[in-house]
Amino acid sequence: MLARLRNPWTDHRAERTLGAVSLLVCLFVILMVAFVAVRAWPTFEHNGLSWLGPGGSLKVQFENMLDAPTHPPASAYHLRAWPIIYGTLLITSLAVLLALPLAVLSAIFIVELAPTRLRRTMIRVVRLLASVPSVIWGLLGILVLVPFVGNHLITNSERISLEGTVQLTGAGLAVAVVLLTLMISPIMIALICDALGTVPGAWREGAAALGVNRLRAIRAVTLRAVRPAIVAATVLATARALGEAIMISMVSGSVFFSPRPSDGVAFLFEPVRTLASTIVDFREGLGGAPALNSTLYAFALLLLFSVFVLSLAGYLVKLPLRKYQVRG
Repeated sequence: MLARLRNPWTDHRAERTLGAVSLLVCLFVILMVAFVAVRAWPTFEHNGLSWLGPGGSLKVQFENMLDAPTHPPASAYHLRAWPIIYGTLLITSLAVLLALPLAVLSAIFIVELAPTRLRRTMIRVVRLLASVPSVIWGLLGILVLVPFVGNHLITNSERISLEGTVQLTGAGLAVAVVLLTLMISPIMIALICDALGTVPGAWREGAAALGVNRLRAIRAVTLRAVRPAIVAATVLATARALGEAIMISMVSGSVFFSPRPSDGVAFLFEPVRTLASTIVDFREGLGGAPALNSTLYAFALLLLFSVFVLSLAGYLVKLPLRKYQVRG
């Protein structure tokens, strides 16, 4: 058997083996989605799609689920999850909007402008940052950013103005967005750097021969060539941000509250909760609370569906950009 594995594989054998592995992966993904959908079905059965909207106190609804018996009545499944859906969209969109220009500009500097030795060092550092566990970012947030925001950025007037609504402790939207931006930026930078490295040097030389300055050549030639990679990096980073749970749970305040832009600057410091962090926060209720069990699976199914839609949208956006793509 070992001797047979050591022998060089024929193209037909390699094709069949890789095809079988791909089919197994696809089957595993389908089974996972089906398992989550079956567990989430009671929530959809009792609420339809109305659970995606606003209405009532989400805190009270979760308490009712926790207190429900083993065979809960239909009322125990009542859910209106808009506050945490809104929190998920808010944190993810702000983090991606901040990370995208940061990643593009950093990648341009690393590949196009930095000296060779500095470029190699920075690429290694970026890849190292991309592999840092999320719990480390959360720990830095709790020990450094949250106390700093709570002690130096939040004013007494802001605390008093929201005293009857929510407590401002420093853990909230701003800290979560900053840390999430720092988490997803290295992923985007690494992907864009790899794409910039594949742009033929002759393209840059041709632009220079036409009298185009370096920065304009980067904008008109290099960035145009790697736009599909920028889209792919954005999609991957957004999916990563949507599913982030541990760090968000640690630094966001973990309160069922929808930050209100009408509150002014205090809006940035208000606590928030996301779909993924809610699953982590209430994971202990998965065993003995069927209504809560189904609700958390519904959140997981919504996240899976969001990632699918995001991937499909990224594919459709990249279609008209294929003519600019670098082909190796």
